[in-house]
Amino acid sequence: MTQIRTLTDDERWQIAMAKDRRFDGAFVTGVHSTGIYCRPSCPARAPLRKNVKFYATAEDAEAVGLRACKRCSPNTQSAEEACVLAAIAAIRADGAMTLDQLADLTGYSPTHFQRLFKRTVGLSPAAFARALREEKVRGALEGGASVTDALYEAGYSAPSRFYAETKGKLGMTASDWRDGGKGRVVHWSVVATSLGDMLVAATEKGVCCLAFNEGEEELRARFPKAELVEAGAEFRALFDQVVAAVEEPSSDNSHIPLDVKGTAFQQRCWQALREIPAGETRSYGEQAAMLGNPKASRAVGSANGANNIAVLIPCHRVVPASGGVGGYAYGPGIKAELLKRESEG
Repeated sequence: MTQIRTLTDDERWQIAMAKDRRFDGAFVTGVHSTGIYCRPSCPARAPLRKNVKFYATAEDAEAVGLRACKRCSPNTQSAEEACVLAAIAAIRADGAMTLDQLADLTGYSPTHFQRLFKRTVGLSPAAFARALREEKVRGALEGGASVTDALYEAGYSAPSRFYAETKGKLGMTASDWRDGGKGRVVHWSVVATSLGDMLVAATEKGVCCLAFNEGEEELRARFPKAELVEAGAEFRALFDQVVAAVEEPSSDNSHIPLDVKGTAFQQRCWQALREIPAGETRSYGEQAAMLGNPKASRAVGSANGANNIAVLIPCHRVVPASGGVGGYAYGPGIKAELLKRESEG
């Protein structure tokens, strides 16, 4: 069985000693001498290491008879978390709210609230509002709205504002979202690898799909209105780089250009995946903590599942906190082999 690396207990202990709130929600610290469990950031005096065990969730800790710490309330929302959730609800209702207005709403100074919001969500309030507007545009476009209507309904004062905010990070344009890739040319090929046949597809901007045991039919479902063209010699060098990244997944593949289609949140999740070093893994909770929102593990799992570009966006590096390889769109055998190759690289 392949040995999967997640955070070790020694690493969890160091996190708890540092009271690192970024890992709140990724695990809880059980103190068996007192019978309580805490957040990693709990401000209480540090227990003796011999009395501590770590658990993936509050439910796991309670299952062995531990009770929640009354000081850090690991099974409830803190006052700060409640304020952030209130601000998120206000931004969703009225994306035009200023930082001063949000601070007044929550009772914090603007500077402190800005730090609190970014620490919890991973984005500033202004960046979060922009991300919401972008996702509203995508939803409207995919529902058949015109580009102009979608942009104005999402709160953009002019189409130029949308393109200025999303330039360089979406890959596909607003029209591409609405039209399912209409007007785009996707070059594709099925190539043989030691893990089985692999579908590779790319636009002129970069790789847009990498999948095992799929072909033209599946690619058509992913890009229903794009023009699909079997890749010619001009894509051979790029596709050779992709095959090399699969055969030796421990090597750096950041030089391979990607053309990704996803919401702002999905793209943040995928970027977090690319920041996990080869040979290491993370749980969904740990990946969520990387994004500054340790309670978003379910949303992170959904975003990982929407990833069209296997290996290059390495969703195989996320495994269950309880152990084992876990699920994978192309089967646990391929996932285990990729992890084995990375750990041996």
